[in-house]
Amino acid sequence: MKTITITLDDEVLQAVDITTRTLKMTRSALTQYALQLVLQRQHTRELEEQHRQGYLKKPVVESEFSDWEDEQEWGD
Repeated sequence: MKTITITLDDEVLQAVDITTRTLKMTRSALTQYALQLVLQRQHTRELEEQHRQGYLKKPVVESEFSDWEDEQEWGD
């Protein structure tokens, strides 16, 4: 594990300190958690973009799922 130095605005630091007390975490733990969330969201966005690009290159055709229509169960 590495130690880093970051600069925060006073307002952000105050909010961090309030949140760390509420969550009973250290600043380091909260920072690591927040960064992991951002990285996960970015990864999800990248996968969604790959998915979108795939459908742009090869769009769904109307008959693609027609074999499954008889398998549908419609609740009444």
